[in-house]
Amino acid sequence: MLQCLRLILFFALPAVFALPLAGQTEVDQSEAAEYRVYTEHPRLLLRPQRLRLLKRERERQSMRWRQFDALISGDAAMPEPGFALALYYAVSGNAAIGKKAVSWALGPGADIRQIALVYDWCLDVLSEEQNKALTAKLMKALKAPEESKRSLAQQRDRAFAAIVIAEQNQDLAETVLRTLTESWWRRSLSPKLNAGANLDPGGEVQSLFELLHAIRDNLTIDLRSDSPAYFKALPSYQVICNYPAPYPTPENEFRIPIFSGNGEPDLRRAALSRAAGLSIVAYDNNALESQFLQGWLIQDRFILKGVFGAPYEFLWANPYQPGLSYAHLPLILHDERSGALFIRSSWDEDAVWFALADGEAQLFRDGQIVVLSQKGPLAAKPEPIPIGTSSIVAFRPGFRCTAQGSAMFIIGAKPRTKYDVEVDDEELTELETDAAGTLELRFAAGNAPGVRVKESSYGSQ
Repeated sequence: MLQCLRLILFFALPAVFALPLAGQTEVDQSEAAEYRVYTEHPRLLLRPQRLRLLKRERERQSMRWRQFDALISGDAAMPEPGFALALYYAVSGNAAIGKKAVSWALGPGADIRQIALVYDWCLDVLSEEQNKALTAKLMKALKAPEESKRSLAQQRDRAFAAIVIAEQNQDLAETVLRTLTESWWRRSLSPKLNAGANLDPGGEVQSLFELLHAIRDNLTIDLRSDSPAYFKALPSYQVICNYPAPYPTPENEFRIPIFSGNGEPDLRRAALSRAAGLSIVAYDNNALESQFLQGWLIQDRFILKGVFGAPYEFLWANPYQPGLSYAHLPLILHDERSGALFIRSSWDEDAVWFALADGEAQLFRDGQIVVLSQKGPLAAKPEPIPIGTSSIVAFRPGFRCTAQGSAMFIIGAKPRTKYDVEVDDEELTELETDAAGTLELRFAAGNAPGVRVKESSYGSQ
């Protein structure tokens, strides 16, 4: 069981700031995409192929359908009632449940994302008056004053609203979707991803892929093409960013993605991280990276069975997609774009695990998370800390040590700075640190040479 005892020692690693790419230019209007929506309802997340899959799951009474059905039929208190009830209606055709979803969406406190889903998925049971009332709510959200600092989830909500009411006001929907794609995505978020930003593996990635599905399904635009490096690494990141030990609960076991600070794991965030992974696979199930992610997700012990997670599990999981064994994934993920570094000693659940992300370094060992400090045990230890066949060591002035393992990572140096690296019996080499100030050194198996590192006289570029 994942223990949440943390030894907080304040790791002062260089922060990584994501800046827009220099020279970002406006989209050439002559090459502008078509932003008008012509697809049939349902338009959001339940395109014909997926809806057929879910109806087949209901017919064969799969374990995911039985769990979802038990919660809805048992009138369980669902944290996202609009989403859950509307999904149940779309698959089952139970008009009473559909009308219940509509009543909730018409009430106070309903959020735009769920209103859009209810409108889209329950359109057949809407009266003319209810149609007008939900449309008015969605139009009001779309006409709200533009805010430059809208969150990713809020941008997703606006896209949902624009897509589902497009036939009522195509010009408004087109304006919203064009602005979202060409201004917010291509001039703001995508450049940040290209410059090294990583999204939270829970809610942010889940919101992102709901948005990606909606845009591609209705506009045939794949937004991933603007940040190919980020999206290629993302499936592996969604696997290795989790602590090795599962977190058991009465409902199911959880994989817990990396988090900072004190306290217990956020199980809703863990559920969203799983939902995000499943939606990544659904978006591109032929990609090799997605097949490894599917192999990580497909284990029955991690099926989301609670009132929050069960609707996501049923919506996105594809039990017919076999996946590839994640045990064949590399035990190291070093993303020089962002400076993120993850190392596992093995794929066993008692593995030693190291992470450097968002300026914090953590070591998970024997059920404990230790936040490492340059002024604490990491800096005090002159030799590398072994993690399987790799090792980590903190940089310090006059750095020298004996290499350990086939890969050694020197962390805590200056970001994007050149260093002279001298290894016994090898020529002097000049290497540059990544965005977090990490140097990666590789050695022949069984070799343990002395290593000396100093900042190059040429410094950073």
